[in-house]
Amino acid sequence: MNIWGHFKTITLHKFMVMKLCFRAGLYRQGLLHDLSKYSWTEFSKGIVYFQGDRSPNNYEREVTGLSLSWLHHKGRNRHHFEYWLDYDARSPGKVTGMRMPRRYVAEMFCDRIAACRVYEKENYTQASPARFFYRSSGRYLMHDETRRELGYLLTYLAVLGEAASLSYIRREYLKGTAVPDSWTEYEDLSEFNARAEAGEIRL
Repeated sequence: MNIWGHFKTITLHKFMVMKLCFRAGLYRQGLLHDLSKYSWTEFSKGIVYFQGDRSPNNYEREVTGLSLSWLHHKGRNRHHFEYWLDYDARSPGKVTGMRMPRRYVAEMFCDRIAACRVYEKENYTQASPARFFYRSSGRYLMHDETRRELGYLLTYLAVLGEAASLSYIRREYLKGTAVPDSWTEYEDLSEFNARAEAGEIRL
């Protein structure tokens, strides 16, 4: 059990996301981001399953078969695409992603930067969040447009860096600018890494 370690980790993460959100013009979301992590339901699990180099939710899931902390968290935080999963009205019994409002996609972008910074520490690069995105098969549960928008923003970060991507979000993305038709998602992490090594990542 590590009360102080977990408290420091989630508070550092929250502070990082707040600063990023402020730079993107999302002041209210920056202030309110991840407050549920301080609830007893989430905090009590976090101190038990704390490891320091990855989310305690992952370890809780490995040990018990599910993460009660994550189930509580995703139902209260709209910047997680899992919050937007619902039954597909066109396919009975199928769960699918609903399109996320752009302000929450932007907060998710900030959240992923901060999470990678906290857990990867000195190994973090501006391509880390994009690599995490392409490593996760869960992205296929996202609404197609949400996945495309987040993928583009993370690629923008990988190519042009944090300052440029936050400026783009504030000045263009949150004002409705569409993802360029010329941009295509990468198939998976292997393709993204191969293009990165060859210097061929493009917007």
